Parts: sequence; structure tokens; C-alpha cells
Amino acid sequence: MRKNSTTKKILNLNKEVFIWIAALVLLAVMDPTAQHMSLCPLKNVGLEFCPGCGLGHSISFLFRGEFLHSFQAHPLGGFAVLVLSYRIIQLTQLSIRDYSKNR
Repeated sequence: MRKNSTTKKILNLNKEVFIWIAALVLLAVMDPTAQHMSLCPLKNVGLEFCPGCGLGHSISFLFRGEFLHSFQAHPLGGFAVLVLSYRIIQLTQLSIRDYSKNR
């Protein structure tokens, strides 16, 4: 019974790793200058200010090496990439540790 719950735990960690990696890859290939529909609930109700708007563009500019544009789009874009990268590494190490422990 314990082995089954551990397997589920590892699979769930791998799902989160996959989601974060996919998000970063999609942001890396996104054209940050193109107009697109916004998924921001604050912008969709007509509010001008949103603390998160521009974060995706910032990350996309960052992957293209346009650091000034990245900072102008959102000053925390680089920090977000660092946090997500750390989370991916952390989850991967945890998955490997759990896998080797239960092997």
C-alpha cells in the first residue's frame, strides 16, 4: 500500500515539473511584441493596473536576450525565471531521491 502512494506522489511531482518546463518553453517561443487576447481577470473587467501583467512578456524578452525590454515589461521577470528554475530543480531532485529510496 505504501509503495502505491509513493508512486502517486512521484507522478504528481513529475506533473508539476512538466507544467513548469512547458510554461517556460512556451514563454521562450512566444512573440512578446504580438497582440493577443489577455487572460488577466483584472484587465478583462476593465481595470488598468495589474501587478502580474507583463510578466509573461518580460520572461519572453529575457529568453531573447532583450534585458532592457524585459525589465520594462515587468521588473520581476528575471526573478520569476529564477524561482521557477529553482522549483524545477527542487522537484526533480525530490523525485530522484524518492525513486531511489523506494527502489
